[in-house]
Amino acid sequence: MTMQDLRVTTIQSSLYREQCEKNLNHFDFLIDQIREPTDLILLPEMFNTGVSINPGLCAESMDGPSVGFLRRKSSSCDAVIMATLLIREEAAIYNRLVVMYPDGHFVTYDKRHLFRLSEEFRIITGGARKILVEVNGWKILPMICYDLRFPVWSKNAWKDGQYEYDLLVYLANWPASRSQVWKTLLPARAIENQVYAAGVNCIGDDGNGTWHSGESMIADAKGNIIYVAQAGKQEVHTVILSWQELQLYRDSFTVGMDWDHFTIEN
Repeated sequence: MTMQDLRVTTIQSSLYREQCEKNLNHFDFLIDQIREPTDLILLPEMFNTGVSINPGLCAESMDGPSVGFLRRKSSSCDAVIMATLLIREEAAIYNRLVVMYPDGHFVTYDKRHLFRLSEEFRIITGGARKILVEVNGWKILPMICYDLRFPVWSKNAWKDGQYEYDLLVYLANWPASRSQVWKTLLPARAIENQVYAAGVNCIGDDGNGTWHSGESMIADAKGNIIYVAQAGKQEVHTVILSWQELQLYRDSFTVGMDWDHFTIEN
């Protein structure tokens, strides 16, 4: 089987704090601005509300308006969409990443690492499992924001000549005050896992006086930055990831064969 290249569209944008309808209308417009074929669309963390720890106002069920929006847009543009939002299930609240496919089925990942410098870790329930999804044969590991700081959680594996995954995705609301960390860790995650790494961030004031510069980026397996969005600017941009280049690099530099084997205790 000959693998295809993967077309990935990142959408860097400001968010309306705790205003779901405005955000859905905004991303409806932005997604419609994609003029070229794409396989995967990435939206910033909590795309429908901005970062919020107000579940009474912002949390939805999985049959709420935001998941419905993702289902409609994925179908209309014939592309997989990844986005996160606050989800309420019984008494628990999750920061949930939804991987929505054009046929309407979806897979979810609940953010594991909850930010301890805010009330997020007190209000939101952390996830306990990773997920792997496939888009056009590419194996993808989706993560959320603060997860970027924990390399063990995203560690790739090599077994029987195969890598566990090929693309690492982070959907984030990462503040400008820590942009150097963002710009350092994203390519580091690509290098150590021998994968492409894509990070999508928001821009502007989050409503609490915290500024976000965006600087969404995609790095290749060598850590080279193949795309970075301009700081503070709304951008809808599509990058073609080369399967051949990834395989040539992996075949010539077989670090995966020497990776440590370990398990994670939840």
